[in-house]
Formats: sequence, structure tokens, C-alpha cells
Amino acid sequence: MLARRVIACLDVANGRVVKGTKFLNLTDEGDPAELAERYAHEGADEIVFLDITAAHERRGTMLEVVRRTASRAFVPLTVGGGVRSVDEMRDVLRAGADKVSFNTAAVATPPLLTACAERFGSQAVVCAIDARRLPLAEGADVQRWEVVTHGGRRTTDLDAIEWAMRAVALGAGELLVTSMDRDGTRSGFDTDLLAAIATRVRVPVIASGGAAGPADFVSAVRDGKADAVLAASIFHRRMYSVGDVKAAMSAAGLPVRRIEESAA
Repeated sequence: MLARRVIACLDVANGRVVKGTKFLNLTDEGDPAELAERYAHEGADEIVFLDITAAHERRGTMLEVVRRTASRAFVPLTVGGGVRSVDEMRDVLRAGADKVSFNTAAVATPPLLTACAERFGSQAVVCAIDARRLPLAEGADVQRWEVVTHGGRRTTDLDAIEWAMRAVALGAGELLVTSMDRDGTRSGFDTDLLAAIATRVRVPVIASGGAAGPADFVSAVRDGKADAVLAASIFHRRMYSVGDVKAAMSAAGLPVRRIEESAA
């Protein structure tokens, strides 16, 4: 079994790392470059940098902030937010990213995933899916989730599971699945959502949204079938460290990279 990755997430607005609850009530958490360096040193396997206001503000990614961040963290870096073309993905990769995440732009223009995968390879293309749980229809026994875009500001008519499958068919080499209902609530990952997607696609699924403690990361892998687990606030606020999470996962029998290996 491949090692399960532990990923630190930097939600960035106006050049600063922020964190909220269900994408609202954002608070300042620090400088992205400084936090990236700290998490790389603590043993994070990867870092995800999301420019969360780029789509809403209809602008490109803050490349200078990406450059500063990439120069301080010598672990794989995924950058998302504001990339709408092959050329813009090229610019983000040149700024230091290893992978680029697409959310709103992929929903608006699905062939963008194919074009970028053909140019840079599927391994560099991540489709981020922000999903919100829908109320069960009367008599229904199957849970559904809708896709939301623009940093949680707009709903779509897309079914999250169907969109995940389509995104992979279009060329996405990885899926970053965030439960909007759980984001920032520290109520645990939505393992039903994760499993519904992970059992239907052939690419790695990253669990995001709701981590409260190390046990949630174990559950995301065991019950949610996730290949990687991501968190923000519990790391930013030093509730738990990357090491705490890896220790719990290892104790549960899940393979993880040792801190010395991932921080080297």
C-alpha cells in the first residue's frame, strides 16, 4: 500500500493565509511563505496553496506570493485559484508549483482540464471539488451532494459524484474533495462523500474539510477511502502537528512517510 500523504492547506486572500467556517468569517492566520516553511519542516508531505478570492474577483493567481512560498517550502506544492488557461497554468508552474488545482474554471470550461493534461500531464492537474450535502428527497435513500464554485458563493446543478467521474475522464490526475458543510467546523471529514467518490474513480482523492484531530485523518482513509488527508486550522492554530497526525495514522496501521524522510 502506498504511503498516505498528510497535506497542509494554505487558503490565501490578499496575500495572507486565512481560515473561516464553511468558507465564511475569515480570520488571519499568517504569512503563506512562513507557514509553508514551517509545515515542510514539520514533515508535511505536500502543501496546497489556494488563492480563494481569485475566481470571485476575476483575476489571476498572485504569482509573486506563489514564488515566495515555493522558495521556502521544499515539498511538492499545489496551487489553485485564478487559473483559466493553459498559459496561466504554465505561469503558475514556472512560479514554483508542482501541480495546479482547478475548481471554478473547470466547471465553467471542462475542456480546460483536457488541454492542461495534454500539455503538462495528468499528474500536474488537480480538480478541486467543493461539495455541499443536499437534503434527502422524500422517499430517497441515496445521499447526493451539489458542486459549489467561486469560493462557495455560487451553486451549480452539478452532482458532485458525477462531476468527479467526469473530471477524471477529462484528464484530472487527482481530486481535492472539500465538504463545504464540514469546512472549519472540526466535526470530522464527510467520509460518506469521500467514499462515494473514491470508490468510483481511479485517481487519488484528497480529503478536505472538517478535521478535528488525528482520529479524523484515520477515518478519512479507512472509511472515506482517501489517498491523502488535508487540514488547515488545526495546524495553523497548533492544536495538532503534522507529526501527531502521522503518529496516529501509523499506530492505526496506515503507511505514512516518516518525518525525517518527508522533511529531508
